[in-house]
Amino acid sequence: MKATTERKRSTGRVFLPGSVVGILGGGQLGRMVILEGRKMGYRFVTLDPASDCPAGQVADRHIARGFDDPEGAEALAEAADVIAYEFENVSADVVKRLERKAALPQGSRLLEVTQHRLREKETLAAGGLPVTPFRAVRSPQEAERAAKELGLPCVMKTATGGYDGKGQRLIRSAEEAASIWTELSAGGRELILEAFVPFRKELSVVVARGIGGETAAFPVAENIHRDHILHMSIVPAPIDGEIARRAEKLARDVARHLGVVGLIAVEMFLLEDGRLLINELAPRPHNSGHYTYDACATSQFEQFLRAICGLPLGSPRLLTPAVMVNVLGQHLPGLLEKLPSLPPQVKVHLYGKREARHGRKMGHVTILADAAEALEIIQQIGLWER
Repeated sequence: MKATTERKRSTGRVFLPGSVVGILGGGQLGRMVILEGRKMGYRFVTLDPASDCPAGQVADRHIARGFDDPEGAEALAEAADVIAYEFENVSADVVKRLERKAALPQGSRLLEVTQHRLREKETLAAGGLPVTPFRAVRSPQEAERAAKELGLPCVMKTATGGYDGKGQRLIRSAEEAASIWTELSAGGRELILEAFVPFRKELSVVVARGIGGETAAFPVAENIHRDHILHMSIVPAPIDGEIARRAEKLARDVARHLGVVGLIAVEMFLLEDGRLLINELAPRPHNSGHYTYDACATSQFEQFLRAICGLPLGSPRLLTPAVMVNVLGQHLPGLLEKLPSLPPQVKVHLYGKREARHGRKMGHVTILADAAEALEIIQQIGLWER
């Protein structure tokens, strides 16, 4: 399926429509990238161990192989003109192998940094970027000492793996830090201890950076979590304009410091005194940027393709206020029941996942209205979680 040199019409690091984009990962992020890319004329091949994954359902070709499968990686490299990863919990070794065989503009270094929480914090701190206070903890004694230094409560996390609150525990005493270190470090996992930050709001900015170093930041979102899972994103975030400008600048600084090509989502805490501290990064389209699909001149998914394919970045301008709400497994039956009577401001996106489990992201809705009106609608359709 890979385009020939003549057919793919690429010049240097520019991949024009007609090129085949390989996506490492078959989740909903890849699905939405593909749906946007089809409008632009790109073709897609996906690699994911699940044969009926969300992205594979809409790709031109799907390779049902594990992320650490050398033959699967070889097949992806052979089929694609340019490759991207749509989530970071993949083998860095596989990405390095792909990088040697095909164009992979995001690069393996960005993945190595962002898939390891300790390395991520150390890299950002080395660049003078503000991060939550942290310590590497390599023994129960170090964990106990670090908890005393950072102050209680604090949060212990596995350095790799884990998402939506998995792989982390709140520490309330130094003694507890030692015992939880023993629990979380099972199997030789590295751990990081972070200060518990009393924040005013959780914010995020998704920023694109092209191959020439140009950047474009989407508007700041305020994020509200429930049980460690993103519940909703409100845009524009209800914050002072100066804080919004600083948040966007901080995200751009992160993208430049890491040499990003593609997207980086910068999650940050807004403190009571107005300071911003970086919490986590994601080197790809992000859940808190889903609102861009319906509410911005260019979606984060189109922007991602533009960046990795060497096209000019699109405008990130917000066309209308919006609130995005995740649809979890427990919400899906009620949403489907109300679907025929939903207000016209509600845009529904379902990911094609077969099994609706409690806490599993099955889709999202975006309400094209200001926060007050959107919250009323969210309550009416049964998606509000306290």
